[in-house]
Amino acid sequence: MEPDSEAIRRLEQENSELRERHLRLAAEFDNFRKRTARERIELGDRAQAALAVKLLDVLDDLDRVLAGSADGASAVVQQALLLIDRKLRKELEAAGLERIDPVGLPFDPALHEAVAVAPPPAPDRDHTVSATFQMGYRFKDALIRPARVQVYSSEGHA
Repeated sequence: MEPDSEAIRRLEQENSELRERHLRLAAEFDNFRKRTARERIELGDRAQAALAVKLLDVLDDLDRVLAGSADGASAVVQQALLLIDRKLRKELEAAGLERIDPVGLPFDPALHEAVAVAPPPAPDRDHTVSATFQMGYRFKDALIRPARVQVYSSEGHA
């Protein structure tokens, strides 16, 4: 039989080890809980971004219809399409969709796809975007489609 003082010391040691183990498990569980919450949010964002990507063609079609509707569409149809366009864009923007129209800004290959070049009208306009052929989009700060643009460039032009 062990002496009382040794038994107390042994039990205190076991208690200390169990307390440390409990604290480690509690910290691991807290990290697990935070990680799964973060992953759930990221999964939701990815699903929303996938939906936004699918809707980009619809937005492009609306842009084309609205740009060409003055040719012969009735004023009522044109106004209805404009209201639908505004409502759809408002909801998508509220969800995190951001339109990229870089005309006049410096060309950024991380956000823009240069599909054409033109000579700059002034030297300070070199390497700036002169026209946007197709809007780019970001969803919650992640690029989902680069803007297709024309860039002023003095390279190759005499």
